[in-house]
Amino acid sequence: MFGFFENEQTRKVKSHIMNLAALAKADGHIDEREMSFIVAVGRKNGMRSAEVRSIVGNTSIVDMVLPDNDSERFDQIFDLVDMMLADGIVDDTEMSFCVEMAQRLGFQQDIVSGLIRRISQGVKDGLPRDQIKDDALALLKN
Repeated sequence: MFGFFENEQTRKVKSHIMNLAALAKADGHIDEREMSFIVAVGRKNGMRSAEVRSIVGNTSIVDMVLPDNDSERFDQIFDLVDMMLADGIVDDTEMSFCVEMAQRLGFQQDIVSGLIRRISQGVKDGLPRDQIKDDALALLKN
């Protein structure tokens, strides 16, 4: 059980890890590249590898915590799309999950597919994350 006194940021990170794990499991299994990606996201946010693996193994115990702003929402959907692309196979189930998560994160339904397409293309083209983020945030403002 996670601590009662966890701060909001910690709950957001754990929720994000849980969402990544759910996407990884969408095609029926977690590929080692997907697990490595999830662990890297956790470590980038100050979590230990064992803690991340524990969350992945127990995804049902973490409640989803929604980000507070477009920048945080973008970071979460970016990681989801990036992980979807990590194994080189974009499964329809994974794509549907990303679309659903983008909507749950608060992105308007009419821009979700364009947002995911923009992120996917930017990742495939090897563009820096900040450039993809700036382009995507400009899309959100229109």
